[in-house]
Amino acid sequence: MSATAAAIRTIEVALSTNPYPVVIGEGALQTLGAQIGAQGIKAGTKVLVVTNPVVNEHYGATALRSLEAAGFNASVLVIEAGEDQKTPATVAQIHDTAFARKLERGSLIVALGGGVVGDMAGFAAATWLRGIAAVQVPTTLLAMVDASIGGKTGVNHPGGKNLIGAFHQPRLVLIDPDTLQTLPEREFRAGMAEVIKYGVIGDAALFEELEASGERLSSMASLPAELLQSVLERSAAAKARVVAADEREGGLRAILNYGHTLGHVVEALCGYGTYLHGEAVAIGMVAAGELALELGLWSSEDQQRQRAVIAAAGLPVRWPELEPEAVLACLQGDKKVRDGTVRFVLPTSLGTVEIRSDVSGEQVLAALERCR
Repeated sequence: MSATAAAIRTIEVALSTNPYPVVIGEGALQTLGAQIGAQGIKAGTKVLVVTNPVVNEHYGATALRSLEAAGFNASVLVIEAGEDQKTPATVAQIHDTAFARKLERGSLIVALGGGVVGDMAGFAAATWLRGIAAVQVPTTLLAMVDASIGGKTGVNHPGGKNLIGAFHQPRLVLIDPDTLQTLPEREFRAGMAEVIKYGVIGDAALFEELEASGERLSSMASLPAELLQSVLERSAAAKARVVAADEREGGLRAILNYGHTLGHVVEALCGYGTYLHGEAVAIGMVAAGELALELGLWSSEDQQRQRAVIAAAGLPVRWPELEPEAVLACLQGDKKVRDGTVRFVLPTSLGTVEIRSDVSGEQVLAALERCR
C-alpha cells in the first residue's frame, strides 16, 4: 500500500534538546528517504543500513531504493541478529564496515529490523566517531512499541542483558505496520507483551480495549487493522511522554521496566533465546503482579485480569524452574540496582504502578513460588 499524507501519523518525542518524530503509517517504508531528508539530513550523505538476512530479503531493497531516490549515498550491511549475537563482536563488525565505507561525522546509520538490530546499530552509531546520527526503522511489533523509541542502545554481557550500552536518541523513528505481515506469529505475540505493559503502567483504557479483544491479540491475522493502528499510536505516544519527561531513566522512566526486572532473570538463567524477550517480560509481569499481591499493593482480581489478558495473547504466564539462589544473585546484577538494593516496578491498579526498593528476597521467592 502506498503511503499518503492522510495515512501517516506523526508523534513527537518532545525532548528539551534534539526532539524527533515517530512517523507511523502503512507504506511508510517507501518514504524513508524523504522522511530522513525532512530532518535536515542532506542529499549525498553516506547512509549505512544495518539489517538481518530475513528483513533484508523482504525490505532491504525497498529501503535502499527510497534512500537512493532521495539522493543519499546508501549501502547495506547484513548481520546475524539473534539475541545470542547481541555482543560487542557484532558491534565491531558494524564499526569495521563504517571504517571501510568511510562513514564520517555527518553520516547516518539506519537500523532496519527488530530490537536486536536496533540496539546494536544504535550503539554502533553512538560510539562511531563519538556519535553519529541514527534512524530507527523497526520491523517487529516489540521494536515498534518499545525498543525503537527512547534512545536506549546496547549489547549483552555474559553477566546480564544490556549491561554495555549508551543513551543515543535517533533523529527519526519510522514505523510501517505493513512490515508486520512477514513477522512470525510468535514474534508478534512477544511484541504484544509490551503493549499490555503500557496498559498496566498507565493506560487503563488501552488495557480494557486489549481485554475486550480476547484471543484476537494472539495473531496478526485476527487483529483488526484499526486496533493495530491504535495500539501503535497509543504505545508510541505513551513511550514518548515518559521519555520526554525522563530521558535518562533518573526517575519516571523506570516504570517502563515493568515486567523487565524479573523477565531479565528468566532470559539470563534460561539462556538467551529460550524465551523471546516479550515472552520473558510476560512472565515477569505475572511475577510482578504476584509480588504486588504479596505486598498488598493491588487486588487478586486485578492480578487475575492481567494474567488473563497475557494468556489470551498466547504468552507464557508460569515462572520456570530456577534455583532460588541463582534468581536472587541474578537480580543483584540488574542495571537498576541502587546501593545494592533491587528496585521493582509494581502495580497498584490496572493503569498505575509504583517503584519499590523495600522488597526482601523472601518476598520475591514466595511470589515466584506461586507463579510456578
